[in-house]
Amino acid sequence: MATPVRQLRATLHGLAPARTRIGSAGAGGLCRGCSGDRPLAAQRKCLDHLRIARQRKGAVGMKQLNFSLKPLAPYDLSYSVWLLRRRPTNELDRWEDRTYHRVVLFGGRPVALAVTQTGPRERPELEVSALGRTIGPAEKPALARLLARMLGTEVDLAPFYRTARRDSQLDELVQRFRGFKPPRFPSLFETLANAILCQQISLNVGLALIGRVARRWGLALAPGNHSPHAFARPADLRSARPQDLRRLGLSRHKAAALLNLAAIAARDEQAIEGIGALGDAPAMERLLALRGVGPWSAEYALLRGLGRLHFFPAGDVAAQKNLARWLALERPPDTAETRRLVARWHPYEGLVYLHLLLFSLSAKGYL
Repeated sequence: MATPVRQLRATLHGLAPARTRIGSAGAGGLCRGCSGDRPLAAQRKCLDHLRIARQRKGAVGMKQLNFSLKPLAPYDLSYSVWLLRRRPTNELDRWEDRTYHRVVLFGGRPVALAVTQTGPRERPELEVSALGRTIGPAEKPALARLLARMLGTEVDLAPFYRTARRDSQLDELVQRFRGFKPPRFPSLFETLANAILCQQISLNVGLALIGRVARRWGLALAPGNHSPHAFARPADLRSARPQDLRRLGLSRHKAAALLNLAAIAARDEQAIEGIGALGDAPAMERLLALRGVGPWSAEYALLRGLGRLHFFPAGDVAAQKNLARWLALERPPDTAETRRLVARWHPYEGLVYLHLLLFSLSAKGYL
């Protein structure tokens, strides 16, 4: 298994073969890795190598910080990652060689994170490597808090486990995914952007739109088209026009809703992020007042962005199907029936929702 440090190096340096010496001249002025190839193929390879060299040059000045985290047991990193990732096509939340990769914004600058679990579920430990221009030992506490939020490492599920033991069907599901912890997106803005971009279309298409927006307006870790990106900041999207988003495949409705959300957050970050300080009812009211945010998106944001584990996004068609499959119902329940069915597990409806997502991901062969 590659270490997080090696994974970060691979992120920066691309996939050039180890034998290739970038920038060293060989026959015919080509780099030595290409000198034995036919001229046209060699020229194409050299262009790739120049691109990689530029990426490496962009990495100059990067600082690396390594530290460890000890999640509350039991803990299985893969479950948290796949609840963020959801599909193998997700470009932002990557899972490679048992290591989680994500570029996040920290102090307004992109930082690459690589996280690997080294201890077993009952004695978990995470090894973290962070790479960026603004990284140093003083940033460790804030990075640790961000990862705790994103990966759910400090969530104590002992009360939920006690509740599950009184329900054999739920307990079977919980034991199947023992070590699960509820993850959250890095910010409420990104959570709402996810909800808007994934509304009323397939998850694969929604994740593709998220990746396109990140590549077009998100900050890259280093220069070059192949460098990983963070998701776009509200300020990054201020230069976007509706037609720009339409060219990426967004509908008029999605483009207008995303730009409206970005404009509000760019004017005042707390107008969005400050919703987390409100109680459930006022938070729901504020969310529903946003363009393009209906009951499903609001409940999704309360669960996935604010970590309110008693919210089950009842209007989620995929969740309704997962619930029907798990409970062996004749047909998927509608929104009202879904609320009634999951109410028996209050205040843990959101944990049931996330377990059902794992149930679905496992059935698809992703776990």
